[in-house]
This record gives sequence, structure tokens and C-alpha cells, in this order.
Amino acid sequence: MARSRARRRRKPGLLDLPGIWINQHLQSAVSTLGRLMRTPLPTGMTVGVIGISLALPAALYVLAENLRIMAGSWDQTAAISLFLHYETSDASASAVAERLETWTEISRVELISREAALAEFRALGGFEAALDQLSNNPLPVVLAIYPHAFYTQPERLEQLQTKLLTLPEADFARMDTLWLQRFQAILELFQHGVLLLGALLGLGVLLIVGNTIRLEILNRRIEIEIMELVGATAAFVRRPFLYAGVWYGLLGGLTAWLLVTLAVLLLQGPVSRLASLYRSEFPLSGLGLAATGVILAASILLSLIGSWVAVNRHLRGAEPD
Repeated sequence: MARSRARRRRKPGLLDLPGIWINQHLQSAVSTLGRLMRTPLPTGMTVGVIGISLALPAALYVLAENLRIMAGSWDQTAAISLFLHYETSDASASAVAERLETWTEISRVELISREAALAEFRALGGFEAALDQLSNNPLPVVLAIYPHAFYTQPERLEQLQTKLLTLPEADFARMDTLWLQRFQAILELFQHGVLLLGALLGLGVLLIVGNTIRLEILNRRIEIEIMELVGATAAFVRRPFLYAGVWYGLLGGLTAWLLVTLAVLLLQGPVSRLASLYRSEFPLSGLGLAATGVILAASILLSLIGSWVAVNRHLRGAEPD
């Protein structure tokens, strides 16, 4: 009997401390979640504000990613279209194309014959009657020039265009990617704006959670004073408020993901109908696994920082006199 009592009263050993520490944190996390669930309206309002604050930059990020994917598909077009003189035959144009493929600047050359150009022009629609009135094909042979990646910069493309115009068969050339490069520059500016907006709204999330935790500390001031009177450490008092911040961040991040996902699903139909008018398909991409992880991690981290700042600032005022 005495030995059994001694065993029950045995102090925890060094190997028992990690298990005790994990158990205390699990109990604090579960009890904090239960406390939040018992006040669904205030909790829901705070989580909703966090979710909306994070959903806006997340939605703009999704928009920027879809535009980047769209620009990537456009980037597969030829950089320079070289129009040959009208009297140049297909055989001569083919010889010019083979000669151009030996240039170090050029990756490949695609020959577009007169018949292929006319068929493509006819496929655009609206010009059938005018084309039927033509006695012969007025379109010249076109060479679509695809340069190597090193020569896709605007300055190098202009140099390549000038060099192409020195060919005796060349009539004129048109750069097809200058507008795409301008679009990519605008897209890069838009992405930087999204990052700036995300940082500002992230600061807003930090302030929202900090103010929420501050109000909760004030509401539980008497409880905190009692815990400190019976010997509770600052870490023990601080722990449930930090877990409250973690739960706010996790639920807010999930809300943001849900809002963005619903927005993508709702817009997929109109985008598909718009793409069908241009005889193409463009499936919208939503938040991927990596982006979702970043949103959840950022939401939890910001909420945790807000909770930490609020607790450290206001717990001193909650100490008993």
C-alpha cells in the first residue's frame, strides 16, 4: 500500500516532461476552440472579417496567375512575321526559310503559303463575299520567325528585324510580341501592387486580431487575476489567448480560400463562354496547394503576432494590485 502511494506521488521525470507539455497545449487548444464555439456570432464576425481581408489579395493573385498563364499561351506566337515580295514563289520562300534556320538568332521558321494565308483569312469570317470577288490571291508568302529566348528582348528583336529586311526577298516585317512584352510589364506591375495590397491587408488582420484579443482579455480580467493569485505563470495565462489567435487565423484563412474558390467556380462559366467566342478554351486556375498553404500560414502567423502583441501589452494591466 505504501509503495503504491509512493508511486502515485512520484514526481514526473525528465522523460515525462515532453508528454506533459504536449498534453497541456492540447488541452489549451481544445478548450480555447470550445470557448470560441460557444460565442458563434462574435467569432464568426471576426473570422469573416479576416477571411474577406485575405480573400481580396488572394483573388487578385489568382487573377494575376491566370493572366500570366494566358500570356504564356500567347508567347507561343511568332515574334516576327516576315512578308516576302509578292512575286516570291513558295519554292523560293522555302529556300529562304531553310537559310534563316541556320542563323544563330533564329530557333525555327514556319512558312505560311498564299493558300494557307487565304484560308486562314477566310476562316475569320465576314469577308467571304469580298474574297469571292477576287480573281487571284493577293496575299504574299509569310515567314513566321521564332527566335531563341536570348533574342526575345525588344532591342535584340529590332536588330533581328533590321537584319531580316536586308534579305532581297523581304518586303516588310512586323514584330508580333512587342504588345505582349508591354502586357507582361503591366502584369508585373500588377503583381507588385497585389503584394503591396496583401501587406496592407495583412497588417489589418494583425490589428483586427489584436483588438479582438484585447477585448477578450478585458472581459476575462477577473479570471486572469485569480489565476495569477494562485500562482499561474505568465506563459500559462498567455497560452489560451495565443491559441485563440491561432484558431482565428486558421478559420480566417480557410474562409478566404473558400471565398476565392467559390469566385473561381462562379466565373468559370462566363469565362468559358467568352473564350468560345474566340474559338478557344481557357479553364480558370484557382488557388493551388502551395498558394493555399501560404495563405493559411500567413493568416495564422499574423493572427498569432497580433495575439502576442495584445497579450504582452495588456496582461500587465490585468495584474492584481
